Amino acid sequence: MTNHVLEGKTAFVSGSGQNIGRAVALRLAAMGCNLIVNGSSDSAPVEETASLAEAEGVTAMVAMGDMGRADAIDQIATAALSRFGRVDIVVNNAARRPHKQFLEMTEEDWHSVVDVALTAVFRTSRAFLPGMVDAGWGRIINFAGMKAIRGYNHGAPISAAKHGVWGVTKALSTEFASKGITINAISPGQIRKDSATADDPARAASIPAGVMGQPDDIASMAAYLASPEARFVTGQMIAVNGGETT
Repeated sequence: MTNHVLEGKTAFVSGSGQNIGRAVALRLAAMGCNLIVNGSSDSAPVEETASLAEAEGVTAMVAMGDMGRADAIDQIATAALSRFGRVDIVVNNAARRPHKQFLEMTEEDWHSVVDVALTAVFRTSRAFLPGMVDAGWGRIINFAGMKAIRGYNHGAPISAAKHGVWGVTKALSTEFASKGITINAISPGQIRKDSATADDPARAASIPAGVMGQPDDIASMAAYLASPEARFVTGQMIAVNGGETT
């Protein structure tokens, strides 16, 4: 893929202080893309992501806020659009994955997960799609997840939310395809936290490839979907899982 193919573009990546979110943000920065990086509470890792991105020669803005809150997303969108004019690429990475038995779950437990993993996709899409439509170009990359799609034991709300994300992805992709906008979902398999972490032998043994994935494996797919080369790929859920089924 040609370097700096995203020069002049701007991306918003939620949950980009660490792990997959950081890897995606830095890969987009290496492609010349300006960034709005986000975290919910701890600003230090988000600031670090921004600094690493700016070392690539792009502009990075830190936009802290809980993706489960409408007012926080409104504030982030206002600040991002004021700074950059429009956002061309949206990566909805933020999620919560608490483990709790269903019969012990409260309304608050349920909504705290669904609001971040699903409703935030609606809110960020609503905030940034108008600029993409005006420009005739845009990318939205959502996240599903192998375990969530299979059914997450002690994780009913995340499974429900991720199925919803897949539905929204398909619906919006058909609505906006003629506007030059692609909307896809990535479904990661078993991913190590970072490249320095060793594989869990038991987990690696359950994967046909024999190894766990790394955040950069997901970032590579996100980079492709964000690029001009993926102009004819939309409405898809792409599994990146070493051969495990979705």
